[in-house]
Amino acid sequence: MQDKEILIKINNLQKQFKEKNVLNGINLNIKKGEVVVILGPSGCGKSTLLRCLNGLETIQGGDIKFANKSLTDKNINWQEIRQKIGMVFQSYELFPHMTVIENILLGPTKVQKRDKNEVLKQAEELLNKVGLLDRKNSYPRELSGGQKQRIAIVRALCMNPEIMLFDEVTASLDPEMVREVLEVILNLAKQGMTMVIVTHEMNFAEAVADKIIFIDNGKICEASSPKEFFTKPKTERAKQFLNIFQY
Repeated sequence: MQDKEILIKINNLQKQFKEKNVLNGINLNIKKGEVVVILGPSGCGKSTLLRCLNGLETIQGGDIKFANKSLTDKNINWQEIRQKIGMVFQSYELFPHMTVIENILLGPTKVQKRDKNEVLKQAEELLNKVGLLDRKNSYPRELSGGQKQRIAIVRALCMNPEIMLFDEVTASLDPEMVREVLEVILNLAKQGMTMVIVTHEMNFAEAVADKIIFIDNGKICEASSPKEFFTKPKTERAKQFLNIFQY
């Protein structure tokens, strides 16, 4: 079987906040169609890594290549890159004065200058897939946290990204709302979407990941298959981490 192409190549990534090394020599390849789940204790650099991939944090050393283009190039057009590297945050970031459908249409029609009817058709198809077509004319204040998070995912998908980054998207949700959001992401994985996911949901990580990356103190301690990581972690630090979740 032919190897999948590498979509993102991270080489010796260094990130500092003042004197603190938050990411210290990260090396990672993300292949097209692959689901990479990043695990690790709070403050280990997981979310910072995602933000570096999307240009929301500057880096102090190393390189990130996306589709063979260096993201450290001073002439990089981040507005263009962010259309291809979609990101969904813990906070939904929906515009409160706009309806669901207005929130979704904004980026594709204003930034990508796409035909409104074409985007509307795509948006309605995606809303239908996540079970929220009947809420397209609702305002964010009329929705639950889980519904808002699903809308945020649809909004990102409507930009037709090549890869999706998910940063603790269920962290602020009530437990009963978590499942509906995770179902959407699991379905994206089945459809072959390339994804990098930061999560504390261990069962979900095991179910969705092609590769588990365990980070501690800004370094990758382990990179393995879900089965290997959850049944035979190689490092003591990973074993301690999993013990907290009773794995």
